[in-house]
Amino acid sequence: MAQSNRRGTSRRAVYTTLRRKVLTLEFPPGSALSENELAASLGVSRTPVRESLILLSEEGLVQVFPQVGSFVSRVDPAKVADAQFLREAVELASLEDLPAEPAPELVAELRHNLAEQQRPGLDLEGFFELDEAFHQLLLRLSGHGSAWATVVSAKGHLDRARRLGLYDTASSSGFAAQHVEILDAVLAGDVAMARAAMRAHLRAVFDDVERIRARSPELFATDSGTVPVRRNIVVWE
Repeated sequence: MAQSNRRGTSRRAVYTTLRRKVLTLEFPPGSALSENELAASLGVSRTPVRESLILLSEEGLVQVFPQVGSFVSRVDPAKVADAQFLREAVELASLEDLPAEPAPELVAELRHNLAEQQRPGLDLEGFFELDEAFHQLLLRLSGHGSAWATVVSAKGHLDRARRLGLYDTASSSGFAAQHVEILDAVLAGDVAMARAAMRAHLRAVFDDVERIRARSPELFATDSGTVPVRRNIVVWE
């Protein structure tokens, strides 16, 4: 039983690590994934790596081609749109259930989060984590915190598109200002304004996607049936 638990823990750890590297663009869209090299760099056998790649392929984040290899999926605009639809539906609906007097401890966390977003020297990945926490806190404020797990599981392609946008502009100030606008409307009890601000904030990613797609089409999916050509394999430490 103990050995089985260790295998399960190893598999979860490998999956979590690989998924994070895909979502943070450490493994760029279209890059080749070698089971041997990944296993060596993570200090595990090939089995948990293979199983993790299968799970990631089921999420649409990795493509596995028999006799060719495994590759990080290119960003799929259709899946970005689907995830955006789900996220918008959940987060806008949750604003309708905000209590008349929001929980003071959650409001304090939200204010602290916004202050951290303005912290000098904050890198873009740090901002992305604060952005995620901000939206999760808003769901908790409305009593729908458990819905965040469903949103997260569906937005892998969306997260990569958002990161491409952040790294492309090298600035998060505009998004941080939108967060302030959303929270101000929430605390003022203006649900209509909060919904409008949230909708504009969530849809801003599409302008970034189209701009980056026009400049770097190789990062985006075109024909899901196309088998990539394996040229070289990069070793990640």
